[in-house]
Amino acid sequence: MSLSFRSRVEHASAPWVERMNAVPRPVAVGVLVALLGVGVLAPRPWAGIAFLVVAAFVGWLLFLTWQRLTLPERLMRAAVLALALAVAVVRIVPAS
Repeated sequence: MSLSFRSRVEHASAPWVERMNAVPRPVAVGVLVALLGVGVLAPRPWAGIAFLVVAAFVGWLLFLTWQRLTLPERLMRAAVLALALAVAVVRIVPAS
């Protein structure tokens, strides 16, 4: 019997989620703040890459928690993901 895509991703993500839970919360928040700081202060291609990393992380967490969230929670987290992706695109693509 073949597992669904969601089941395979959840199974592959379990060790990473356990590692994240083992890291002290201030350290995890500090890494996120550092990435956002790089995204705001770094020159063009590096800033966009930092925001893409943040967007990938937010998207991964959104995918893992999607079934447990209520509609307003889904909308807010999807909005954060869309904002991070939009900022990444603006920071990567050169202005014409």
